[in-house]
Amino acid sequence: MAMRNTLIRLTIVVGLLMSIDSSLAMADGPLLPAHRIVGYYGNFYSAKMGVLGAHPPEEMLNMLDKELQKWAAADPQTKVLPAIEYIAVVAQNHPGEDGKYRSRMPDSEIEKAIALAKEVNGLVILDIQVGLSDLQTEIPRLASYFALPNVMVALDPEFSMPSDTLPGERIGSMDAADINYAINYMAEIVRTHHLPPKVLIVHRFTEHMVTNHEDIKPLPEVQVVMDMDGWGSQAKKLNTYREFIAPESVQFTGVKLFYKEDLKEPSTGLFTPEEILRFKPVPVFILYQ
Repeated sequence: MAMRNTLIRLTIVVGLLMSIDSSLAMADGPLLPAHRIVGYYGNFYSAKMGVLGAHPPEEMLNMLDKELQKWAAADPQTKVLPAIEYIAVVAQNHPGEDGKYRSRMPDSEIEKAIALAKEVNGLVILDIQVGLSDLQTEIPRLASYFALPNVMVALDPEFSMPSDTLPGERIGSMDAADINYAINYMAEIVRTHHLPPKVLIVHRFTEHMVTNHEDIKPLPEVQVVMDMDGWGSQAKKLNTYREFIAPESVQFTGVKLFYKEDLKEPSTGLFTPEEILRFKPVPVFILYQ
């Protein structure tokens, strides 16, 4: 039975690989900085975790298209590439069967995200919240998806917890060694499958969420984006970007915008594309939650 299930899964993944638009499958160079990735974030099981679970698929894709058009108009010189960032490993407040305080999403949900991305000829970013597990355990389980040319990875240090702390009790962290493991793993996938370079996103909003940033080593096969993941007023977000993202960007930067949390007082609205384009350095990754 286990062998049969493995063969079925390989057949599905090969089918997904063959169905990906040729413009992505045949790309032979890095995506950044020639493109700006603009994506929607979330989990299909939860409306609270982001846009993906808060709206029906057609409505969500229409919303994403409107954001893409805004970015294309604001910066015509940079190609806009849509993305679906799906939380494939979700940190949780109960231990689960193995006591790791994280839940792995079923293949059917990951493939739903891949199918949605195909509708807009975009990327899929599989977000990993390890809880009390680790990247060495969680990333290899998704290897068949990372072998697809349009599937990237995001790391969420907020939910990477020490063994004596549960998700939600405090903000977690990842060290450069953890991030370098992910970089090297993805680079090996690129080399093995002869793929264009991957993009690896690290979500961050405090100093201690990423330790020893100077030791993070991007490779020709993997481009690293340090994403400003904090919510709040424009002044608060800009300050976070200047303090923890711009000076420790490693390679490229990104900004996450929250449709609800960013509008809480004293905010006067979300940053517009034109306003974000004045950030230094200019972000090449924009994510809406």
